[in-house]
Amino acid sequence: MKRTNLLLTLLVSLVFAGATFAQGVVQGIVMDANSHETLVGATVVVEGTTAGITTNLDGSFTLIAPAGNQKIKVSYVGYEPKEISLTIKNGATYNLGKINLKSSSIGLQQVNVLASVAVDRKTPVAVSTINSKTISNNLGTRDLPAVMVNTPNVYVTPTGGGYGDSRINVRGFDQRNVAVLINGIPVNDMENGWVYWSNWAGLGDATRTIQIQRGLGASKLAINSVGGTINIITKTSDMNKGGSIYMSTTDYGLTKEMLTLSTGKLKSGTSITFVGSHTSGTSYIDATWVKAWSYFLSVSQEINKNNQLVFTLIGAPQEHGQRNSYYMLTQEMYDKYGPKYNENWGWRGGELLNERVNYYHKPQMALNWYWKINDKAHLATSAYYSFGTGGGSGPLGYNTTGHYYKYEPPKTAFGQYDWDAMGEWNANNIDTANAREVGAYTVYNGDTTFMARSQHIIRNSVNNHQWYGLLSTLNYNFSDMLKLTAGIDFRHYKGEHYREVRDLLGGDYWYDYKFGATKVGDKIAYWNDGIVTYGGLFAQLEYTKGIFNAFATGTFSNTWDTRVDYYNYTPGVGERSETLSNVGYDFKLGANVNISERSNFFLHGGFYSRVPFFRFMFLNYTNEVNTELKNEKISAIEAGYNYIAPKFTARVNVYYTVWSDISLLTGFVADNGSYVNAFMSNLKEVHKGIEITGTWKANRWMRLGGMINLGDWRYANDATARLYDDQTHQPIGTGTIYTDNLRIGDQPQNSFGAHGSFKITRKITLSAHYLYYANLYAHFTPETRKDPNDRAQAYKLPNYGMLNMRLGWAFKIAGMDSYFNWNVYNVTDNITLVEAEDQYDAATGTHVFKKGFWSWGRNMNFSLKIKF
Repeated sequence: MKRTNLLLTLLVSLVFAGATFAQGVVQGIVMDANSHETLVGATVVVEGTTAGITTNLDGSFTLIAPAGNQKIKVSYVGYEPKEISLTIKNGATYNLGKINLKSSSIGLQQVNVLASVAVDRKTPVAVSTINSKTISNNLGTRDLPAVMVNTPNVYVTPTGGGYGDSRINVRGFDQRNVAVLINGIPVNDMENGWVYWSNWAGLGDATRTIQIQRGLGASKLAINSVGGTINIITKTSDMNKGGSIYMSTTDYGLTKEMLTLSTGKLKSGTSITFVGSHTSGTSYIDATWVKAWSYFLSVSQEINKNNQLVFTLIGAPQEHGQRNSYYMLTQEMYDKYGPKYNENWGWRGGELLNERVNYYHKPQMALNWYWKINDKAHLATSAYYSFGTGGGSGPLGYNTTGHYYKYEPPKTAFGQYDWDAMGEWNANNIDTANAREVGAYTVYNGDTTFMARSQHIIRNSVNNHQWYGLLSTLNYNFSDMLKLTAGIDFRHYKGEHYREVRDLLGGDYWYDYKFGATKVGDKIAYWNDGIVTYGGLFAQLEYTKGIFNAFATGTFSNTWDTRVDYYNYTPGVGERSETLSNVGYDFKLGANVNISERSNFFLHGGFYSRVPFFRFMFLNYTNEVNTELKNEKISAIEAGYNYIAPKFTARVNVYYTVWSDISLLTGFVADNGSYVNAFMSNLKEVHKGIEITGTWKANRWMRLGGMINLGDWRYANDATARLYDDQTHQPIGTGTIYTDNLRIGDQPQNSFGAHGSFKITRKITLSAHYLYYANLYAHFTPETRKDPNDRAQAYKLPNYGMLNMRLGWAFKIAGMDSYFNWNVYNVTDNITLVEAEDQYDAATGTHVFKKGFWSWGRNMNFSLKIKF
């Protein structure tokens, strides 16, 4: 009996063992349903079993699955999971092909419409897209532009090195001429076109994708897209419930903590997503400390199947120490103190005092309404509002001629300001005549006590603003082949600008020419408002048939500009200028042909008549209207060829851009020592070049790529400047600026890149990016080229290369998916000039180095993200 039972047990065991080891192979490629990009690191599991795997660098997977009726679940963060039922036979192989996952972000498709997001093999523009995983893996605690350096013809430097002080150039154009959109809403300053990245310090935490469209781009709005458009799409409310905790630190003392929460889609149709972060510590450059918070909130409410409301709120209150561009390092400073040196700080009473501090808070809120009118018509509308408060501090002094000037306080042996000595000097500066004039004295029992007049102070330059707008886009499908997109773009902006006393540095008062004796918090130097109202109409007709797609876009707009001066006329009373009304317009044409399933060719061109920035409307910092102002003209054409195969992708773009009638308002010191303001409006630049990129998915474990950018960017004429005396504001003549054929500075005209990603194990990834920059010319302002015999090119910085590396490790903590990142920036510790200003050397007839900023040395960031 016992032998019989033993035989039965062995037989049953063998049957079950055979069932256990009966298995098949499941293969496939996981892709984004909209962009058709492969998803690296997606999870593929057999439900109810321990069988599972993550996708490789090419999005592919090969899964060993138990035989029988199984459910294959494919999931990826930010996407709706997909289940596939499959009957698996022992020894069989099943290829599921391309598995397209849809985004789980509610309203993402509608936001893409508002933002004019380009579609591969359809939209005829040169474009690069950076996804949220790339941003998360590579950003660390750096400014958001830092993750864009691996895209063609994009150059990013940290300038002085303060938190949020980075600048970005595209195709030789600075960021005043690169449009930045957040969910389709323009954020370039409406007075000068600049983008202050410190105002958006936490934006990277909430960003889903960044799309960089080079050239005039696909946006239907009249925006600053001379060099390109940076389309930042934030996270929207997520259908899936969950969240994450993120922590990071650098090797130089900066730390960051972040929390992400999502309710998922509730039964009420509501979904809420929140992202909050805190950054603090010391930055890489001396005395550039950081205190920053950021928050992002998205609330989505489904009204019915045809209507949806989405509210978003984003902001980043911050304060950080700076090394301003005025404080570039001379060669002597670099040799003596090193690349981290920052001269504008010191110790006062034992406490660190940096005279350059930036502080700002700019919340932006938007309410989006998505309405499906019928099967042919959809309307997407965004009403938005932002208000900014804050500014930046800096030095202010004066000399006996009444001119403000940059006075340098005495320095210690270590090259830092001696604030105690400065304070003592101010405290002992008794100017009896001035004190009597402004009433800065007291009389007690017949004795007169005079207050100390500060010769040098720290001031705040305050720039508050109110900004609201409405953007509405209607999509109407006449047929499967013809689609109309049309809408309105309205913006109203009011900027309040003034200086105020921040620190008297030991003195009792500061003498202001308009307000007399002033104390801490009092307004000084200037006080004015800039009011800009913009109204625009846009329309695009798109035709698609088979392999062919074409579009025509036109925009017509009007800009109204008003200046209110509270300083130069009657102090404290607003003197309003006349309101200037200027018309702008643009039109663009483009076509794309899909030559085959893998190849496509596009052609894109346009013309843009741009109203100059507000800062050029009025002369001499008064309400005096600039009567010689005229629209700037931009004409551009570009062509591209793309080859997209499962293993290999190549893209080639050629471009030619002419920017003429450029407005420039600046100043210089004349030969007689007087200060002269100069305005010119006929400067011309020509930018042309070729961009080549390629990626090769060598196998499941290795992905390689590279890029070549060859540019030729030059001034194309000698310009004429109208000159004004700085004191009387009266015209004193004209002058010629000799800029013809000079190369544009501040961005390398040639650059080369290589990158690789290697999956060492299924859980560990190693990646590297190398960039090499050549033909980088120093920054110079055209008004410095006043000598007809000076036709020499600006100082050319040494060519240089930078290598960044990353190690990523995916694992679990208490059953929760976790990810560790170790980023090493500038692996080879290459300390080199990355931006500079030059000066003329009469002895050699050339331009030589004057001062500049050097690169950061090798530095590291460590981060850990835990999802739940």
